[in-house]
Amino acid sequence: MYDRILKRIQEKIRTRQYVITSHTEEEMDDDELSIFDIERCILTGKITERQKDTVTKEWKYVVEGQSVSGDRVGAVAKLSLTGKLFIITVYLV
Repeated sequence: MYDRILKRIQEKIRTRQYVITSHTEEEMDDDELSIFDIERCILTGKITERQKDTVTKEWKYVVEGQSVSGDRVGAVAKLSLTGKLFIITVYLV
């Protein structure tokens, strides 16, 4: 359903045009995930949900995929007006 958006998100990962928020870094530490796990999650994943931010009214997307070790991982990301991908949070599924 969101194939076009997923391709754009994945291209931002491939070309390293993304930003990891401090909240995401905290969640990565809590769940013992690396940046490689997040990249693999998005590159192997599918968009499972679209959400609208209540404050900014921007769309954000929940992508679920696999970590390097094969664990199920979720990431919430949005495409910013600057053209970068912002990874808002990550979690183990």
